[in-house]
Amino acid sequence: MMTTSERMRQLLEAQKAAFLAEGRVTASTRIDRLQRVAAMLRENQEVLLAALSRDFGHRSVDHARLTEIAVPIAEIRQTCRQIERWMKDEKRPLPWLFALLGAKASIRYQPLGSVGVIVPWNFPLYLAFGPLIGIIAAGNRAMIKPSEFTPRLSAQLESILPRYFEPTEIAIVTGGMEVGAAFAELPFDHLVFTGAGSVARHVMAAAAKNLVPVTLELGGKSPVIISRAADLEDAARKIMDFKLSNAGQICIAPDYLLVPAERLEAMIQALQGAAAELFPVLAGNPDYTSIVNERHYARLNRIVQDALAAGVRCVEINPAGESFADQPAGQHKMMPRLFVNPDDERLIMRDEIFGPLLPLKTYRDVGEAIDYVNRHDRPLALYYFGPAQGGEVEEVLARTTSGGVTINDVASHAGCETLPFGGVGPSGMGVYHGLDGFRQFSHAKPIYRQARVDLAAKFGMRAPYGDKYRAGTQRFMKG
Repeated sequence: MMTTSERMRQLLEAQKAAFLAEGRVTASTRIDRLQRVAAMLRENQEVLLAALSRDFGHRSVDHARLTEIAVPIAEIRQTCRQIERWMKDEKRPLPWLFALLGAKASIRYQPLGSVGVIVPWNFPLYLAFGPLIGIIAAGNRAMIKPSEFTPRLSAQLESILPRYFEPTEIAIVTGGMEVGAAFAELPFDHLVFTGAGSVARHVMAAAAKNLVPVTLELGGKSPVIISRAADLEDAARKIMDFKLSNAGQICIAPDYLLVPAERLEAMIQALQGAAAELFPVLAGNPDYTSIVNERHYARLNRIVQDALAAGVRCVEINPAGESFADQPAGQHKMMPRLFVNPDDERLIMRDEIFGPLLPLKTYRDVGEAIDYVNRHDRPLALYYFGPAQGGEVEEVLARTTSGGVTINDVASHAGCETLPFGGVGPSGMGVYHGLDGFRQFSHAKPIYRQARVDLAAKFGMRAPYGDKYRAGTQRFMKG
C-alpha cells in the first residue's frame, strides 16, 4: 500500500508527463481551464461558503462571497482577456548593426510545468485560486495543499474539484502537518506558500532539496502612518472597515498606527466611532467573523493579557455592551480593542496580530515614524493617510521599503489586478496578480536569431586572434 508521500509523488509525475505530452499550451486551453475554475466557484459557492463558515465557527457570508468567490472570478475574467497578448514573444533591442544585418532577439514566456500551492486558512479559497490564476494563465498544471485548519472546506474542494479537472491538470491533496511537510519536499517546478514566516523557513528549506524556486507570501506587521493633515474620520472608517473584516485575520490588515502625539485622542475617538458605525453589534452580528479556532483565540487572549499586565492603556470597542462569555459551540468572536503606546517588548508589538486588536504609537515628526518602521522587519504593506502629493508622502515612499503601499486607503494596492502583489525580505519573495503573476510562473526564455551574415568572422572575432580581434575587444570597452 502506497504512503501519502508516494501517492503525491506519483500524482506529480503524472502531471509532469501530461505536461510534456501536451506540448505547446495554447491560449484557448489556458482560457478553458480558467473558465472551469470560475464555473466551479460560481456553481458551488453556497456549499463552499457554508463549509467555510462552519470551519470558522462563524464567517461573514457576504464578506466571504466577495473576497473568496467574486474577486477571483473577476480576476479570471480580466486575465482571459489578456492571455493572448501576454503569450506573444517580447522583442528585445540589439546593437544597430546586428539588427541591420538581420539578427533578432526576443523573450518567450514558457510554462514551467507543475506548480505546488500551499494554502493558509484565513482566505482558503482566494489564496488557493488567486495564485492559481497566474499559474494556469502561464500554461502550468498545479497541485493544491489546503490548510488542515479548514477541514470542511478542504473536504468539499476534494469532492468538487475532480468534477471540473483531471488530476493531471489540477489536483488537491488534503491532510495535516505531515502531509504539508512531504508536499513541500516534492520536486515541483515552482512552489507557492502563503502563511507565517516561521513555517516559510521550513518550506524553503524543503524546496531547496530539489532546487525548487519559491514564491512566499508571509505578511508581517503592516504600519499605518497618520499625518498631521489627515482626515481622521475618513482614515478611521477605512482602517476599521478593513481591520475588522474577517476579524483582522488578513495578512495585509493594519497592524499598528503611528499617530502624531497631539492627535492621539482624536484618532481614538474616530476609530471608536467608525467601528460602531460599521458594526453596531458584534456578538450577534452575521457580518462579524469569529476567530478561526480555539488555538488562535487563546493566542490573541495571551496578547491582550500581556498588554494589560504591563499596564498598557486599553480601549475596548463594544458598541452594544454585549457579553462574549457564552458563545455558540465552535464560535470564538472577540471584541475589538485599541492599545495605546505599548512598548516593543509587548507581544502585540512583536508578532503579527491577525485579529481585531490594534496598537497606536505616537510620534513627534514624520522622520521619527519612518525610523520606527525601518527598525523593524520590512512589512507586506504600508499605509499613509495625508496629502497624496508633496514632501511628506514622498519622504515616506523614498525612505521605507514594503511589499506594497496604499495612500489614503487600506489594501487597495492588493486589489488592483494590474499591480504585482508580494512581499520583501521577511514579508515574502516573488509576486502574483495579472501580467506579473503570468511572468512569475513562466520561464522567460531568451531567443537569439543570428543574422545570415557571419558576424564573428566579419569582425575578426574568432581565433586565430590578431590585430582585428584586439581592435574589436577595444571597441567593446569604449565609454
